[in-house]
Amino acid sequence: MQTQTILLIILAFIIALVVALYQYLYKTKKKHKKSFFFAFLRFLSVFALLVLLINPTFKKHTYFVEKPTLVVAIDNSKSIKYLKKDQEVSTFIEQVKSDPNLNNRFSIVYYSFSSTLSDSLSLSFDQKQTNISKTLQDLDQIYKNSIAPTLLVTDGNQTYGKDYQYSSKRYKQSIYPVIVGDTITVTDTKIQQLNVNKYAYLKNKFPVEVILNYSGNQDVVTSFEVKSGSDTVYSQDVSFSDENNSVVVNLTLPASNAGVVQYNARLVPLSNEKNTGNNNKAFAVEVIDQKTNVLLVSDILHPDLGAIKKSIESNERRSVVMSKPSDKKNLDDYQMVILYQPNSRFRELYKNLSSQRKNYFTITGAETDWIFLNAIQKKYAHEITRQTEYYLPRFNSNYGTFLFDDIGFQNYPPLIGTFGEVIINTNYDPLLYRTISNIETEEPLLITIEEDGIREAVLFGNGLWRWRAQNYLDTQNFESFDDFFSKIIQYLASTKRKSRLNTISESFYYGNANIKIKAEYFTKNYEFDRRGNLRIVTKNKETEATQTVPMILKNNSYEVDLSNLSPGNYDYTVTVTGENISRSGSFTVLEYDVEQQFLNADVTKLKQVATNTNGNVYSLDQRNILFKNLIEDQRYQTIQKSKENVVSLIDWKYLLAIVILLLAVEWFARKYNGLI
Repeated sequence: MQTQTILLIILAFIIALVVALYQYLYKTKKKHKKSFFFAFLRFLSVFALLVLLINPTFKKHTYFVEKPTLVVAIDNSKSIKYLKKDQEVSTFIEQVKSDPNLNNRFSIVYYSFSSTLSDSLSLSFDQKQTNISKTLQDLDQIYKNSIAPTLLVTDGNQTYGKDYQYSSKRYKQSIYPVIVGDTITVTDTKIQQLNVNKYAYLKNKFPVEVILNYSGNQDVVTSFEVKSGSDTVYSQDVSFSDENNSVVVNLTLPASNAGVVQYNARLVPLSNEKNTGNNNKAFAVEVIDQKTNVLLVSDILHPDLGAIKKSIESNERRSVVMSKPSDKKNLDDYQMVILYQPNSRFRELYKNLSSQRKNYFTITGAETDWIFLNAIQKKYAHEITRQTEYYLPRFNSNYGTFLFDDIGFQNYPPLIGTFGEVIINTNYDPLLYRTISNIETEEPLLITIEEDGIREAVLFGNGLWRWRAQNYLDTQNFESFDDFFSKIIQYLASTKRKSRLNTISESFYYGNANIKIKAEYFTKNYEFDRRGNLRIVTKNKETEATQTVPMILKNNSYEVDLSNLSPGNYDYTVTVTGENISRSGSFTVLEYDVEQQFLNADVTKLKQVATNTNGNVYSLDQRNILFKNLIEDQRYQTIQKSKENVVSLIDWKYLLAIVILLLAVEWFARKYNGLI
């Protein structure tokens, strides 16, 4: 308590004493024994009221015992059930819960994990993916300021994510892996990996690479085959030994029919194999019978031309032919045309584009002849200044013509364009706005136009090669920029008319991947409508089983996750409640369960994790040794802690009750003695 507070309390004592003596002894002419009693009551009540006004504070110390935390993380993936260890894991968890010594020593918390970490202990062992690295990362964040040794109950088989063997070095707690599954290597052959492109061109051949693995110590011979339906399209004998335990098979298959073609790769199991689920792998290829040809026309040499060509041709379904405006080209051979910085030499090309109703992409810049461009078309016009300006891009998150994400345009270098105002004389959708000298404007930098069935995109600046280079500096690849440019090309190369409802889906999905279908819904003015109530109905073509699922609004699209679908061929229809609009499509779910590919626990990695974190490795049947070692480990001690609370006297309700009681007693006593 502070000195000032003590002095105030002493002063309150004196004031209360003076008030009591003055009222009952000094002021009263007839003094009797009861006057001292009344003065005492008045002193106490006044002193208590003054103390309440002073409101002193007191420090209260509370002592409590805090036990160390024991984290128990259980693998809830399908591989546990495939290894036939699900019942043993459940029994082990019950033994942890019921052990009195362990529960007295630790505060035990339970988690289950698969692709994500969950604080629920409802173990079903039906999850399709395992990411141990992310599980350790999440636990590290939760217990970064605590002592929390971790029991990791798992087979150690991770299906995706960073290698937890190395990422565990950053984990601040000791990890005790409890190994689930066989630790003894048994004879097994499997398809380790299959690499194939998703697309192929009609009447071409596409490559397939298959990696086959063998675990065992004897020389064996088996065969590898690929089937399409009931037909065997490829077959080869393969041999393995203890030293030669991996074989890479490279083959090419013909793309004879357009559409999605399904295949099944099979490595014939050995007679003594226990796990044959990893000997089969389904895959599919979408055979395309059309290639997008793009004509790039320019009258000047510029680095942008090379960047545009590289970006478009990063998609093997597209090719670019570069030409001068004076060259005679048959536009029927191309799905779209790019006009780079047009001038008066483009006059004939513009006439042909108009007569043949071709979609095109106009890129303007510092060397564009705006006098010609303003005269040859009436959709937009630029003020003639003959001066240049630098324009930084700013993404329009409300762009609705097609789905598009910001790829980090705010970090991209400026484009060079003509200084002056741009006037748009038609309906347009801005994808990028101009930022000039750090001033955000509403003037467009990149727009798309759809008028009378003809689509056009216009970029008011040159220097795209700098954007592609910046994308590489940011991400160490060109994928984001190439995808950005690819979506523009795809929009312009399509001849489909704009619809109020569009769906986006893959032709096929692998069984271990997320099956997501997206939809775009627009108003009658073709503005994205966030008020829509969209539903999707899926139907299995073989069983004719249907299910109806609502679609959820996410950013500028509606989305549904159908990852619960079993392998098979499906039709789907997306409808809008209250509108006579629907869109249909189809897709295939290929049978593939990555969790079924494992036969043994990954003991090597789990031992390394224990070494990295100063822990130890145990098996499920070593629970007594594990419990004993944890209890006796001196690193995990119960800690007595104190908690200091600052309490104000005004919060003590009993003092107010005492004041009321004192005043009441004084009043009744005076009333009884006829002094009132």
